[in-house]
Amino acid sequence: MVFFRPKRFFLSLAAFIASQIVVELHAQDGVIDLAALPNYANQKKPAYIQKDNAPAWNQISDAGATLGRVLFYDKRLSRNETVSCSSCHQQEHAFGDIARVSSGVAGTTGRHAMRLANARFGSELHFFWDERATTLENQVTQPIKNATEMGFSGSGGDPAFSDLISKLAAIPEYPALFNFAFGSRTIDETRVQNAIAQFVRSIQSFDSKYDAGRLAAADNQPFPNFTASENIGKQLFLGPPNQGGAGCAACHRPPEFDIDPNSRNNGVTAAIGGGTDLTNTRSASLRNLVGSAGEFNTAYMHNGSFTTLAAVINHYAAIPADNPNLDARLRRPGGGGQILNLTAQQRVDLEAFLFTLSGGAVYTDQRWSSPFSTAGTITLINVPPTPTPTPPSAQPLNISTRLEVGTGDNAMIGGFIITGNHPKPVLIRALGPSLSNLGLTGLLDDPVLELHAANGDLLFQNDNWKDEQRSQIEVTPFQPANDREAVIIASLPAAAYTAVLTGKDQTSGIGLLEIYDLDQAVDSQLANISTRGFVGAQNNVMIGGFILGGNNSTRVAIRGLGPSLSQFGLGNLLADPTLELHDANGAILIANDNWTDDPASAALLGANGLAPSNSNESAIFRFTTCDKKQVRIMKDDLRISAIVPIAS
Repeated sequence: MVFFRPKRFFLSLAAFIASQIVVELHAQDGVIDLAALPNYANQKKPAYIQKDNAPAWNQISDAGATLGRVLFYDKRLSRNETVSCSSCHQQEHAFGDIARVSSGVAGTTGRHAMRLANARFGSELHFFWDERATTLENQVTQPIKNATEMGFSGSGGDPAFSDLISKLAAIPEYPALFNFAFGSRTIDETRVQNAIAQFVRSIQSFDSKYDAGRLAAADNQPFPNFTASENIGKQLFLGPPNQGGAGCAACHRPPEFDIDPNSRNNGVTAAIGGGTDLTNTRSASLRNLVGSAGEFNTAYMHNGSFTTLAAVINHYAAIPADNPNLDARLRRPGGGGQILNLTAQQRVDLEAFLFTLSGGAVYTDQRWSSPFSTAGTITLINVPPTPTPTPPSAQPLNISTRLEVGTGDNAMIGGFIITGNHPKPVLIRALGPSLSNLGLTGLLDDPVLELHAANGDLLFQNDNWKDEQRSQIEVTPFQPANDREAVIIASLPAAAYTAVLTGKDQTSGIGLLEIYDLDQAVDSQLANISTRGFVGAQNNVMIGGFILGGNNSTRVAIRGLGPSLSQFGLGNLLADPTLELHDANGAILIANDNWTDDPASAALLGANGLAPSNSNESAIFRFTTCDKKQVRIMKDDLRISAIVPIAS
């Protein structure tokens, strides 16, 4: 069956577009003015766009997205300097590829390149067609490390990703850009990921004919700027099959037209190169399926098997075959793929509506275009001067807690605070089995680590450290000795966070929770850790270690709380905590039972707002030098303790 492609009508949204298009980078001459960056961080979007998957720990900044833009277009990120991210994700095609398979440094890719426009505006956090990347940040460096795509794989004679880091560090523009974006000249995979992810999330498109109609009416009402065919197509898209619709909106949810995270296989099962591929459950936004002149932006589906929207509609109108992963919404009662019984005119109407989802500015806006000159160069102007290094003040480099990790309320919960002006790169580590080298028994066999924002949102989760971020972890000194131990690396803005350590499958045992500062040059620092857990006697007392770095002494407040925790609804509290502060050799520096016993320390605690509310609780306020310290909190049944370094 052949359908005529409907003529595409575009309504000018001059006021809306004018508020978005800011041309401040000179794409043709390769000049980036760091004093006049484009607006990436505060772009306007329609009020009806509510979904946003940008994580709290990697919000878009103008400086970060600018760095990401340079990395996205730089062919030096490929082994032979012939391919960049933009080679497969082309602005003129809504950051997709019209080729069925893209070409890399060593052949063609195994799946069709997905469009990236509006990647931010959806609730699916996983990326790639098969969702193997848990975040966009995790996704963006995988093509760089792929032997076929960009070639920094570290295998088969390829250079490793660490070689790329060294390469970027030797290019003068990059240390300056990383310093401008992140507060220090350090270049690592986490920062590369964060910058490219910021740029990709900044690519947005809300100037389509659909948006003009949606500003005037709700989705379930006719749009005044639509043709009759387009309005009928909208009804078909929104309506479920049992009510005469096509059911498209169940998986591709307006007004963002993002993919439902619970979607499964869509009936397209053929793999590129032959065989089957049933693992694909992700989809790009349905916005910008066609270009500004009505041309198709890409081949469609993970294998690029459809070259027109009519072919896509025909596929969903009659799913060719059932398979074990087929989405239940595409399966008839009793088995077999859905059959929609759409008429020829209904298919034309549905295609007409899909054409209205494409905008115009995304294809031409210079903030998303290549920042390189035609000669392939970049020039930075108005670069802030690098300040003369000063001896760093004392600051925590590591804070950690060891205790018995239980289940439920007896899990280890460690809250910490980051202060300062730039995101702080940290490594959070949960150890169990490797603590046997300390002569301990009854260890947590398989630690599971979670990192939460102050509002409780889950930011990261890790079970076994090699599962994710392996290459980033292996270049640090903190690679765990046991594969079952957990690690999270993140660059976190100033805020409060909570790390939760549990045992897999509700197991318990002695565990160690650690937080390391990965870049002391950044203008921010670890400022506090508060650990809650069950503390017993002997080897099961709570032991909190911290390391201070820098050239000066600093003030450190350490508190052991028990009775006052009743305000949090906790029971079985420690009635009379006792604190000891030890040096790196284990010698006791100071001990405290009741915080008011030392008048000088008590006065300083009160002056800094850190005085415990119960006289039986213990606290120490001390000026200390930069080295390793250990805190022991004793007596049974402690639920929460806190180690609070306060920089002078």
